[in-house]
Amino acid sequence: MLKKIIWLTFILLLILVVGCYIWIKIQTKDKLYSNINEIPVKKVGLLLGTGKNLRNGYINLYFLYRIDAAVRLYKAGKIQHIIASGDNRTIYHNEPIDMMNSLIERGIPKKDITLDYAGFRTLDSVIRCKKIFSQDDIIVISQKFHNERAIFISDYYDIKAIGFNAEDIPFKYNMKTPLREYLARFKAILDLYILKTKPKFLGEKVQIKLP
Repeated sequence: MLKKIIWLTFILLLILVVGCYIWIKIQTKDKLYSNINEIPVKKVGLLLGTGKNLRNGYINLYFLYRIDAAVRLYKAGKIQHIIASGDNRTIYHNEPIDMMNSLIERGIPKKDITLDYAGFRTLDSVIRCKKIFSQDDIIVISQKFHNERAIFISDYYDIKAIGFNAEDIPFKYNMKTPLREYLARFKAILDLYILKTKPKFLGEKVQIKLP
């Protein structure tokens, strides 16, 4: 009897996890762009952070491709300003600074970059974009799977967000991240609809000067 209960619980949980994944994918499918010529113009891009380097010291391609996508948007005139939002919880891991330095190296003026040091999670980055930086009409910049979740969160908070998809990593080279996304989406829905999770930090508003 106990085995049957455990098995049924596992099946139910699996259905919930897959259902959450599909829900987010369907809700956001019309708000994603991969073609630079097709994406509408908005003033601000929210660049979602990830570590610059892997544990083996090699460049993190997720990071590199997100920088590439942000630079393409800016140079194509699709955005005028970039909020680089990421984690800086230790002196050895500072995603916003790494993103800023990489953007500047690629020709983005420093004055057109704002750093969000408290983007510890996607939820935090999205909410802080609206509540701290007063931006509720944005282009989210990350890989497609990540953009879908970020836009889903944006919808919940009445943020007019679309996503520009950075180049993705072939599944055969990185199986962990796509599989982990199933749990991340389940957690996102729990955070929004059940737990009502708030960002770790909010703080005072920051004014972004736009042209």
